[in-house]
Formats: sequence, structure tokens, C-alpha cells
Amino acid sequence: MGVDLKCSADFCLIPMGTETASVSKYIAEVQVLIRSSGLKYAMHSAGTTVEGPWDEVMTLIGKAHELIHKLGVPRAQSDIRVGTRVDKKQSFTDKVAVVEEILRKKAEDEAK
Repeated sequence: MGVDLKCSADFCLIPMGTETASVSKYIAEVQVLIRSSGLKYAMHSAGTTVEGPWDEVMTLIGKAHELIHKLGVPRAQSDIRVGTRVDKKQSFTDKVAVVEEILRKKAEDEAK
């Protein structure tokens, strides 16, 4: 019996061999692809966090590479950090909320 494996993947896709140092137009196209996937995601300054079933997340990252190449970029590199958890359900936003709550309480304690 298999595990219904969900994951949170933080990935930074780097288009290489572009005509200029700016790659924002390529990243914007990748964001359109991610948005259309229906998976939960959050873009940040150094990449995107995507959450969902393992196979869907990994397929999406592969499609992002395919898209970059279809846009004429000869090379793409991705750094990917993937986390899984099976003992409880916790989203990437839940993880951030826990740390923010700790910081809030710490600030309250310091203000006393």
C-alpha cells in the first residue's frame, strides 16, 4: 500500500543563454503556467513554492522547463528543495504562520 504523498517544493528556475541579463519576462510566463495548474503556490524573490501531490508538483516543474525551451532559451537550471510530511497535514502557509506567531509572542514578552 502506497502513501498519498503530498509535498511542498521550493524551486528557482534559471533561464540561461538569454539575450539579456534580465529573465523576468520568462519567469512571468512560468508564473502563468503555475497559476493555470490549480496547485497552491507563492512566488517570492528567489523562486516559487508549490504545494500538492508529488507527481503533479514534479510534472509542473518539468513543464516549466519545457516552456522555457519553447520560448527559445537554450538552457535552464532549477534548484529544488522538496519537503514531505506524513504525520500531519500542514501547508507552507501554516509553517510560516507558526513562526510568525512565535515572533509575535516574543515581541509581546520583550515589550513587558
